[in-house]
Amino acid sequence: MSVDGRLLVVGAGQAGVQVASSAREFGWRGAITLVGQEPYAPYGRPPLSKDFLRGESPVESLALRTASFYAEQRIDLLLNEEIEQLSLDGTGAGTATSVTGRRWEFERLVLATGAQPRRLPIEGDDLAGVLVLRDVRDAQKLAGCLAQVTDLVVVGGGFVGLEVAAAAVAAGVRATVVEAATAVLNRVVSPAAAGIVEAAHRAAGVRVLTGVRPRRLRGDAGGTVTGVELEDGRELPAQLVLMGVGAEPRDRLARAAGLHCDNGIVVDDRSLASDGFTLAVGDCANLPDPSPGPEGLSRPRLRLESVDNAVEQAKAAARTLVGADETYRGLPWFWSEQGAVKLQIAGLAHPDDESIVRPGTRAGRTTVLRYRGEQLVAVECVNNPAEFLVVRKALGAGTPLPREKAVDTTLPLKKHFAVQTAADRT
Repeated sequence: MSVDGRLLVVGAGQAGVQVASSAREFGWRGAITLVGQEPYAPYGRPPLSKDFLRGESPVESLALRTASFYAEQRIDLLLNEEIEQLSLDGTGAGTATSVTGRRWEFERLVLATGAQPRRLPIEGDDLAGVLVLRDVRDAQKLAGCLAQVTDLVVVGGGFVGLEVAAAAVAAGVRATVVEAATAVLNRVVSPAAAGIVEAAHRAAGVRVLTGVRPRRLRGDAGGTVTGVELEDGRELPAQLVLMGVGAEPRDRLARAAGLHCDNGIVVDDRSLASDGFTLAVGDCANLPDPSPGPEGLSRPRLRLESVDNAVEQAKAAARTLVGADETYRGLPWFWSEQGAVKLQIAGLAHPDDESIVRPGTRAGRTTVLRYRGEQLVAVECVNNPAEFLVVRKALGAGTPLPREKAVDTTLPLKKHFAVQTAADRT
């Protein structure tokens, strides 16, 4: 496989930057062009709903690489350019055209187009003061609004919504979270962990309403939001509404180019799309579950919206570009800082997996182990980073922990795993 051709990476987020830099590191000798839609140098998104929103991190501090890095690595970084059309010739090569009319020819293409916030199709969604949070401009607008309002309503009790609610109450804004499910974080953690997180938010002053949906958003004569009407008839005052109801993959370019898409750009475990040449990485990619396990088994498909996946899948995709026949494997993990709550998750649990709750040695610390039958498949830690590192390492190595030992809180998990590892060696 030639590594001397022109490589085009569309999307200059975490995954795009990583695949470009790793391709160069792993031996790609040809030109590398990295095209980003935003006017800012590539930056990390996690601080946008936390440090940046609180005014503690300037835009410059979010940069993923130094200004000189791209020149040193011979990566041509082009900002403020939106690719609107792709033409693929069936061999991996083709051309890309931007809205400004610029054209790029390439021998290999990587799509790292990310995801975009979902909007609820309800009355009033177009009112001023109804925002989403995905990029720097969204965060700047949100921060400016938070400084001027007294009531914020967050629609959606996921990571971003809870992070913003925590930042809002810390700034003196009354914040209400409206979640349609019976618990916050319903799709990502166990009811036990969700209950702990929700209780912490309530104690911090966040009003949390679960099991209810917004019916409409009300506004004044000037077209600015003034409140949220819920399906149960309650009305919540709001001069600011954040829609935090998840994200959709940006796969329009891929669809138009004839690539198979289904909740993202469908790729195999080497990040190759349906044409066998184009690669897709990060939030836009629908990939086989990369979790460690026996080879040859059918793996469920999913999209992983996390920094960890953006980095690790991009590294694996870069190896594919230079001809390495390696599959992408790695234990998915996630984290979220919500005020005083630090939530860390490793592994992918199913809703019906059993939860074993282990209170920490200090108040406010909890570890939830998730079991599928006798197999430990995931861990959820609230303010317990030391135990998270222990269990994450064990999950990644496939070290078992029998359920009867998991429920024994007389020993810390580190010792349980040490004992188990020693037993497995004998």
